Amino acid sequence: MKKSDYDVLQALLRGESVGGSRLKGELLDKLKEEQLLIPSRHGSRVSYRASDAAAIRRVFNVCNPASATTRAELMERWGDSKLVPIRSCPGFPVNVYEPLNATLHETALTLNPTPGAFTFISDWQYFRIPSEVIVIGVENMENFRCINRQRYLFEYLGFPVLFASRYPQSGDLAQWLKRIPNKYIHFGDFDLAGIHIYLTEFRKWLDDSRCEFFIPRDIETLLAKGSRDRYDSQIARFGKLTVDDPRLEYLISLLHKYRKGYDQEGLIR
Repeated sequence: MKKSDYDVLQALLRGESVGGSRLKGELLDKLKEEQLLIPSRHGSRVSYRASDAAAIRRVFNVCNPASATTRAELMERWGDSKLVPIRSCPGFPVNVYEPLNATLHETALTLNPTPGAFTFISDWQYFRIPSEVIVIGVENMENFRCINRQRYLFEYLGFPVLFASRYPQSGDLAQWLKRIPNKYIHFGDFDLAGIHIYLTEFRKWLDDSRCEFFIPRDIETLLAKGSRDRYDSQIARFGKLTVDDPRLEYLISLLHKYRKGYDQEGLIR
């Protein structure tokens, strides 16, 4: 089916009137044959409305191209891989500094630390890790790539960890976290915007008992030498954050006290 014909059918299904100049050829003949049109004349012009939308769907097997899940499927159905926006690369990358056993599509998958590389999980709906593994969401890509140089930050946990990134900044990581029971720790910038990202993109989806914002033990020392510009650029938009977590309340109080923010890249050693 040509896209122009598909657009005409969709207009008819919405109850709209379609001008005769758009309805012609085999499509018009078929609609008339099935008695699916109600003509309306306006002088020399003719427009049409659908007489039976359900019948149009049955006869033409009209479906929504947004239901296609791949660009290849769009090409097969409509001859246009860009008819509707489809993400060609859903999912998120993961990284480890020790081997970690997982499953993907119920098939064993071992994640290994590989200098200069990490693993991208595309079919995240079918990705599972042991329940004792703690997921650490890393906001900035440099920190994510260099997790071995930040190992000292998380040795206190005493459990295996999986690092994950929301890059390329979709909601896939948060949706995956909703499906699994694992604890989640958000490792982002220590500023108002970083807290906002945590609250709006992760915290709202997860129970209090299984998510937290990572705060280094020496956070006050770090903020004392942080960026004043970072704080000043964020205070107007995020200055009135409300939280119900005492640890975050403490962090926010320090941000206002020093009027500075600190980028997580400063923790790479």
